[in-house]
Amino acid sequence: MEKKSEGRVPAPRPEGEDGGPLLEVRDLHVEFHTRDGVAKAVNGVSYSVGAGETLAVLGESGSGKSVTAQAIMGILDMPPGRIPRGEVLFRGRDMLKMSAEERRRIRGRKIAMIFQDALSSLNPVLSVGYQLGEMFRVHEGLSRKEARAKAIELMDRVRIPAAKERVGDYPHQFSGGMRQRIMIAMALALEPDLIIADEPTTALDVTVQAQVMDLLAELQREFNMGLILITHDLGVVADVADKIAVMYAGRIVETAPVRELYGSPAHPYTRGLLDSIPRLDRKGQELYAIKGLPPNLLKVPTGCPFNPRCPQAQDICRTDIPVLHDVAPGRGSACHFWKETIGD
Repeated sequence: MEKKSEGRVPAPRPEGEDGGPLLEVRDLHVEFHTRDGVAKAVNGVSYSVGAGETLAVLGESGSGKSVTAQAIMGILDMPPGRIPRGEVLFRGRDMLKMSAEERRRIRGRKIAMIFQDALSSLNPVLSVGYQLGEMFRVHEGLSRKEARAKAIELMDRVRIPAAKERVGDYPHQFSGGMRQRIMIAMALALEPDLIIADEPTTALDVTVQAQVMDLLAELQREFNMGLILITHDLGVVADVADKIAVMYAGRIVETAPVRELYGSPAHPYTRGLLDSIPRLDRKGQELYAIKGLPPNLLKVPTGCPFNPRCPQAQDICRTDIPVLHDVAPGRGSACHFWKETIGD
């Protein structure tokens, strides 16, 4: 797969109103009130993405990646969810301060989301053509016939064979890879400025994963969209991301351009994720795994939340939460000992 930024000549598209990022998340906090206490799922997350740029958000399950995306989209269940503070700036405007109607107009038309489980995200009793056409009927007032024609066009665009004949089929009649293409088509329907792809290759085999990622990269070049790619698989993003934000226990623990992060990680958690990737030159050796489990968000350890699993943890790690240190231009690491880590 070719790195998508090479040789690209994007169509001009404005970013923020002040020339800044297309989307900027600032100090976002999300918590869930349960019978057992308050689960702090997102703790001060900040990141940005520009037009034509791909940000990969990495981390194990439960790290807060999807909750952050749901907060951006305004689809959190509230209650029990709550956003005590933070900003989500789209083209310079804080979406958290918009009315529900304003956010509804942005959702789908300006920011779209591809969900990780296509089968459960699609309505099983409606044809895929009806579901694709709904975007045009609701947002653009097209007739059913016109919406059906648009649905066929979208299915062709994402390379679903015999789109005209299959537009009336139901989700269960498509393979996993084809269903994911339908989800991509749905997200692209109104040509949004930004797409959030939440684990778009989950449960797909390696060949289909590559096809889906190639398709996303090609469509992104065509429309010059911003893309936030949420995943736990570092192998998926190596060739498509421009920059990476690594999350752990609701926090950003490392940010870096993709090549720099893969070449010299500056956080022990990132190094552990990279070491967990199967490699051909280690054939026959035992696969590495980060010891332990992610913390219970109701009882996050004091100090650095990664300290119970970290091979480099020292006393300060158990008492003081590390800030995101400036490692280099465009790079940050929330580790007290980032210099030792990056030098290993």
